[in-house]
Amino acid sequence: MKWGTSPLATYYGALRALSKSGIEVMVGIPNDMLATMGNLKAAEKWVSKNVSAHLSNSVDIRYVAVGNEPFLATYNGSFLRTTYPALVNIQRALVNAGLGGKVKVTVPQNADVYSSGSTGGPSNGDFRADIHDYMFQITKFLNDNGSPFTVNIYPFISLYIDSNFPVEYAFFDGQATPVNDGGTSYTNMFDANYDTLVWALQKNGFPNMGIIVGEIGWPSDGDRNANNEYAQRFMQGFMTHIAGGKGTPMRQAPIEAYLFSLIDEDQKSIQPGNFERHWGVFYYDGQPKYSLNLGTTTNGALIPARNVRYLQRKWCVLKDSVKMDDPSIAQSVSYACALGDCTSLGYGTSCGDLDAKMNVSYAFNSYYQINNQLDEACKFPNVSTVTKDDPTTGSCRFGIMIEPYYGGADRRLGSVGFVAGLVLLLLTIL
Repeated sequence: MKWGTSPLATYYGALRALSKSGIEVMVGIPNDMLATMGNLKAAEKWVSKNVSAHLSNSVDIRYVAVGNEPFLATYNGSFLRTTYPALVNIQRALVNAGLGGKVKVTVPQNADVYSSGSTGGPSNGDFRADIHDYMFQITKFLNDNGSPFTVNIYPFISLYIDSNFPVEYAFFDGQATPVNDGGTSYTNMFDANYDTLVWALQKNGFPNMGIIVGEIGWPSDGDRNANNEYAQRFMQGFMTHIAGGKGTPMRQAPIEAYLFSLIDEDQKSIQPGNFERHWGVFYYDGQPKYSLNLGTTTNGALIPARNVRYLQRKWCVLKDSVKMDDPSIAQSVSYACALGDCTSLGYGTSCGDLDAKMNVSYAFNSYYQINNQLDEACKFPNVSTVTKDDPTTGSCRFGIMIEPYYGGADRRLGSVGFVAGLVLLLLTIL
């Protein structure tokens, strides 16, 4: 079994930490840099700084991800014309740097770039009609250069956007009603989705093209279907499903996949949904959320981070004396949630059962902890106070921030300056 990270957006500290680790790495070019990479010199400069320099420091970089889901339907074609030129130039830059045989380019795509129609099975799979020519051009280039097709598959998202989606079909334990596709039976969405891509590649002349599952995972909070129980069920089910190397009905071979993700990201955009900050198999402090056997330890358990240093055991909460009709509460909560993280509040979430006062306290504490317990961060006008009594209740954790590391990132009061690095786990079952 191999392990790796992807797509690490050239975060120097993280890449340096991966030196001589034996972990395979994929570095990524964000979508907003694709236009710049249309210039060969810019591409060569990027490869020199973000690939060559780290390879010389014994970082095992295997792939460069050119963009991330650039053809996502919700982007409305923003990157259709910039992705291919960037891809070509990064490939040329790798070749010019003597890395063409070691580092491969790829373009992680969302699974919405192909479909099987409204009622069809996987065998009806093809690239989406409105982007078919773009997809063919990119796929042919990747195939010609021995690069894989990378796709991100998220059964959770299907469940999130469609209330009629059969819940059991998202999992791997055989409780779903099978879907029959011309005599082939599918009992889970992953196999069906993966094989839809296989059919799409086959129909367009690429029957043997390699496939990487660039992202797959399940969030643990932020939605009624995002919880530790479902996350553990899905992640362990996926690991067990691919462990035997049997693949899918259409591609009976080992599956190469990146688990999304290693750790929660408390500053990630929540535009797609509040769940976006809760994909990690570990909490922000490196403690496992649930049991998960990845086949790497003798007891089959995740190993928690050691020697984690926390700030003081104190929390920012609503004063007991404050009445809920105080006009400053709403404004204070809005401010705290905008600059903190209130994604665990709401229907069906881990803190969904809190009363009104506890909701306010949760918001205040989130802002307070994110700002490293600065005194100024718990001075909401006459409504907040610091307590040493842990307000954690039931499944709702009132967190304590870990000590800041100023060598890699900075948190500033009233800002969202800290962004946790995107870290995913690459696994290839051999």
